Amino acid sequence: MNTRKTGRRLSVTVLVLLATILVFSFKLVDIQVVRAAELNEQSLGKRSVAVPTYGVRGNIVDAGGVLLASSVIRYDITASPKVMYALADPTNTKPIDPATEIAELAEATGETVETITASLSANPESDFAYVHKLGTLEVLEAVKALKIPWVYSEVHPSRSYPNGAVAGNLTGFIGTDGPQAGMELDYDSCLAATNGSSTYEKSKDGVRLPGSTVTTKEPVDGGTLTLTINSDLQFYTQEQLAAQALKVGADWGTAMVVRVSDGAIMAAADYPSVDPNDVNGVPNTALGSLAFSTPYEPGSTFKPMTAAMAIDQGLADAGTQVVAPGRIYFPNGQYIKDVWAHSDIRLTLAGVLMNSSNTGISKFSDMMSQQTRYDYFRAFGIGVKTDVGFPGESAGSLRPISEWDQITNYTVGFGQGVSATSAQMASVYQTLGNNGVKMPLTLVKGCTMPDGTVTDTPSSAGVQVVSEYAADQTVLAMETIVSKGSLRAQLQIPGYRIAAKTGTAEVPENGVYGNDRIVSVAGMIPADDPQYVVIVTLGKPDIMKTSAAAAAPFKNIMTQVIKTFRVEPSPEPAPDVPTTW
Repeated sequence: MNTRKTGRRLSVTVLVLLATILVFSFKLVDIQVVRAAELNEQSLGKRSVAVPTYGVRGNIVDAGGVLLASSVIRYDITASPKVMYALADPTNTKPIDPATEIAELAEATGETVETITASLSANPESDFAYVHKLGTLEVLEAVKALKIPWVYSEVHPSRSYPNGAVAGNLTGFIGTDGPQAGMELDYDSCLAATNGSSTYEKSKDGVRLPGSTVTTKEPVDGGTLTLTINSDLQFYTQEQLAAQALKVGADWGTAMVVRVSDGAIMAAADYPSVDPNDVNGVPNTALGSLAFSTPYEPGSTFKPMTAAMAIDQGLADAGTQVVAPGRIYFPNGQYIKDVWAHSDIRLTLAGVLMNSSNTGISKFSDMMSQQTRYDYFRAFGIGVKTDVGFPGESAGSLRPISEWDQITNYTVGFGQGVSATSAQMASVYQTLGNNGVKMPLTLVKGCTMPDGTVTDTPSSAGVQVVSEYAADQTVLAMETIVSKGSLRAQLQIPGYRIAAKTGTAEVPENGVYGNDRIVSVAGMIPADDPQYVVIVTLGKPDIMKTSAAAAAPFKNIMTQVIKTFRVEPSPEPAPDVPTTW
């Protein structure tokens, strides 16, 4: 009897044991085989944190490789609200005090307690929240010294402009929402990096486990954008422009240097000009480049274009004679006149440019049809944006001939009733200096990607706007302004032949010309073999409201161009071109 009971008990025990083993076996198979992937993923999700890995935005450099914009290492201070709240649970053996640690973080990062608290409490179940963005190495070290287990750091490249305001009007800048202006915006596809991603595992108390970081996607750095400018010349040009603008009380100013042979911009300065490290230091109107965005009535700097048209049409040369009256009257009683009162004077085309005679240049305009002149203006680039395509660039204004009245028919020939930017005017003088061939105005040499591929190279195809003879005769006539004109003492550079044209334009306000002026000097050096164009423009000066205000910076910048690019002196002095008859 006892033997039977013992046997039954043993059998039951064995059956229970076998059943238990089977249950555990099934469970083990379910965990290790059937649901292994799902459970691993869940487990990893509880202990792993995904973070971005940043590629480095490309540099912007000048033609010689000098850094104008670069990326510097900054650090994002991040946190896990989920871990923080878990560690603060009063049931823990040693619960933390979040308020104390948040206060310490605020002191280390410069953020407010309220800002950090708001970020952490936005989603208490999240493993990621920002505490401080783009912190310096000093901030990072201060945070690390706190040894807060739920706080982490990530490398985040940021933007720096090592030359400050030098070329800031051209490089543009990066804001909180990305590229905001200039080349940073226009060539973002070249400069932008592609971010990658990685994950790391953390312990139960939120501390990152050493050696657990796994990169799931490699970041890709941006390309290097090379500009055509010379940063030293850019600095000097900005300095000269700003000094003169302040001296004469100008509201704004621009200055450009362009290489004649290929249209490359060597310098493009604005006043006021933005420092991309401190964009709040200037008005919003100065966050871009005034040389591209701000059209104005250029006045007499237009006259060489009209002269070149007449010569190209076979109607004149530098010595062609006209009688320039003091005024030209129209049937409705309106008239055009020269700045100074005079009776009829006998001038050559060179003399018309030297004396800046409105009535004289109108005589040459009258030799051509409206359509002919309009087509030439367009070919020179008036009313058309330059090939630079700078962000915010203006095309200026050239009204269709159907809108030209009797006055406008003549005034467009001497730069009134029409507007252009400094960049467009620099392009006009490049064309005249380049034997009549207009080259695309360029600011970018190219973009070099990390793999060595070069993109965004400028076009080298020029367009013949006027004949070589027409351009050369116009330049010859312009030389008289420097060799014989009233500003010759302010413009001459010993040993060099210079061709230039001055301009003093009235500023229209509500359709009426007032007392404000826009003054300019534009020209090229050396006149016998033009290599560089310089143009300086000052808007609404309070003092010296004539082109004389622009003469000093024009000469100084041109002198610096000679030094920078080692321009050789002219072998012979300027010829004596007759200006009267």
